[in-house]
Amino acid sequence: MSWFRNYLLPGLVFQSVVIGGGYATGRELIEFFFDSGPVGGIIGLLVAGAMFSLVLAAGFEFARVFQAYDYRRFSRALLGRGWFVFEIAFCLLLLLIMSVIGSAAGEIVADNIGLPAITGTLVLIATIALLTFAGSEYIKRVLAGWSFLLYGVYLLLLVLAFQQFGDTIASTYREADGGEHWLSSGVRYSGYNLATLPAVLFAVALHTRRRQAIGAGLIAGLVAVIPAIAFYIALMALYPQIGAAAVPASALMAALDQPWLAVLFHIVVFGTFIETGTALLHAVNERIDGWLEDSGKKLPRAARPAIALAFLLLSIFAASHFGIIDLIARGYGALTLVFIAVLVVPLLTVGVWKICKERHVATR
Repeated sequence: MSWFRNYLLPGLVFQSVVIGGGYATGRELIEFFFDSGPVGGIIGLLVAGAMFSLVLAAGFEFARVFQAYDYRRFSRALLGRGWFVFEIAFCLLLLLIMSVIGSAAGEIVADNIGLPAITGTLVLIATIALLTFAGSEYIKRVLAGWSFLLYGVYLLLLVLAFQQFGDTIASTYREADGGEHWLSSGVRYSGYNLATLPAVLFAVALHTRRRQAIGAGLIAGLVAVIPAIAFYIALMALYPQIGAAAVPASALMAALDQPWLAVLFHIVVFGTFIETGTALLHAVNERIDGWLEDSGKKLPRAARPAIALAFLLLSIFAASHFGIIDLIARGYGALTLVFIAVLVVPLLTVGVWKICKERHVATR
């Protein structure tokens, strides 16, 4: 059980954060990797997985060494006076992700159950509020349990895709070349998603040894990328038409023509939205709690769901009334570069140097 907690759990939590805000619908995979082709897309995802592992290993060890398990302390320890740049970018990212999953949750309920879209959004909000009230340990168990279910569904999706379209998929890969731009696609994809690293830090707070932190980080990259690769291969059953699909997952479900699978898949996807929202808003609560702790205070438990609700409602309201999310989305590429500049590069350079300086921390 200690092996699961120390080495596998952080990866399951990271995967939970990444998928709901990213590749659950398939659109993000198409946006980043479709131009690289069937083969290049997989290579790009492997690059992203390697980047995940490298940066998470460094990030988990940095958090352990400096006892920085909320993003305020983490960014201050890493960036010094420039820490506020990360916080601004992180808040913009939260605003974007929360509004997207709030809208997507409503669409899933409207399209599959026929209820008003607001019903799905309200269920999402209520569930996230409940989980943030429950606290870190309960959140870890829920995210890990749902990740196992998600793994099963994505592997089932891959098997069914091969059963019905195996010859098409095989032909697509036989005829495809190595693809282009897979390196830059993998780096950009990882840079954007690694911005959620601070939302995972609560899962490594019990690490006491360097090998635990580094081992958990290396495993986390693998855990996060395996479902994405399985999903990408399954989507190639509809190559190249899948590139024009607004929601690639829905297009694949329609082609497979398995109503029960579509229902199961959308339930799991709805759950990933809850996972992502919970982990990110829990990170906001931990950041506020850490700030209060420095003043000898503590964030009341009842305030946690209130903060989560306020942030969710703000995101959804801003998206629908002010077009803020459209503005952020237009700067999506720039936001990715910001996170590479203020998190990935500093962590792999200054962060590693600072870790090596702290020789008094146990390393074995």
